[in-house]
Amino acid sequence: MLDIPDEPIDWRAKGFWAPSGGGPVRGASIFDGGFTWPLLTIRESAVRANIATMAEYSARHGMDFAPHAKTTMAPQLLEMQMRAGAWGLTVATPNQALVLRRLGVPRVLIANEVLDPAALRWLAAEVAAGWEVWFQVDSVAGAEAAAAAARGHGRLRVLVELGHAGGRTGVRDLGEMEAVARAVSGAEGVELSGVTGYEGQLSDEPSVDAFLDQLAAGVRRLGSAGLLPPRPIVSAGGSAWFDRVTARLAGQDLGQLILRSGASVTHDDGFYREKTPFNRVPAEGPLHAAMEMWAQIISTPEPGLALAGMGKRDAPFDEGLPVVLEPATGLTVTKLNDHHCYLRVDPGVPVRPGDLIRFGLSHPCTAFDKWRHIPLVDDERRLVDVLDTYL
Repeated sequence: MLDIPDEPIDWRAKGFWAPSGGGPVRGASIFDGGFTWPLLTIRESAVRANIATMAEYSARHGMDFAPHAKTTMAPQLLEMQMRAGAWGLTVATPNQALVLRRLGVPRVLIANEVLDPAALRWLAAEVAAGWEVWFQVDSVAGAEAAAAAARGHGRLRVLVELGHAGGRTGVRDLGEMEAVARAVSGAEGVELSGVTGYEGQLSDEPSVDAFLDQLAAGVRRLGSAGLLPPRPIVSAGGSAWFDRVTARLAGQDLGQLILRSGASVTHDDGFYREKTPFNRVPAEGPLHAAMEMWAQIISTPEPGLALAGMGKRDAPFDEGLPVVLEPATGLTVTKLNDHHCYLRVDPGVPVRPGDLIRFGLSHPCTAFDKWRHIPLVDDERRLVDVLDTYL
């Protein structure tokens, strides 16, 4: 479906051991010498189960799904999501949108503001060539920048974004939302397609519900003012609160509801394990952690301390430290340096240099961005494919 380049593996690929060129063949075990440590792997069975779960969840609740591609930026995983019925894919930047355009993704949401004139002119030209792409505006300046870029180049489709106090981008109230919507409507070459918001930074269910109710009110207000098309796009939904998006927005006949949860494709053993909506609605799930990091113990310099050969350049640490999965008890990650992982060793737990440890990770977005090539493996840790990542 997608136009995925075939990238060879050689000595430049982290985690692959190919000093003479030529990477491991499909079916090779990660333990047979074609790989070295540390090594990030992705379990295919967990990924496929997660993709199916989110596709079924969205369809069951009458929503389209445009999962956030920035989580992985791995074409093979994006193709799996498209084949499972994704309406389109979401990105965070024009550069990521360019990647998806080159891969052949037919519909893209840019869940961010775009003000770079060069990127805006390129987007306008691609829309004129038939590509379906939308981006967000939260200011009159954003509407004016889009109009200036569209002049002589094509037409741009935008979504006015609602934000919240202390959050990221987005207008802070409905009066400001209407002012931006009117600026878009009055801008030649710019089309207002709907309303969007991101609830993921809110910390509790009441605040999430209040934000989503305000988003719905904004859609109705702009619709009553004649500023929206008959069936506008209404988009929300990170990976922590998509059940509340369903509860507050689905079934209201607001328009085309698009969910864009991205971290669900691999889930994790940390932040999203704790935050997944399927903890609140278990009958709708579950999701499975697909990421595994493998690293050797390289030193046991004093009692109660072991060092593994894995660090900040290999594993995410922004939403929690890695956790030890195997052995199941007795080792706890306490901190990371660039290339070292500090482990507290419980009394009586045998650990020695050379032992191979399996770690679970927290936050897929900042795991994928550290690895250019990632083995996709079966449940026996045999190579199924090599995932390439972009940007």
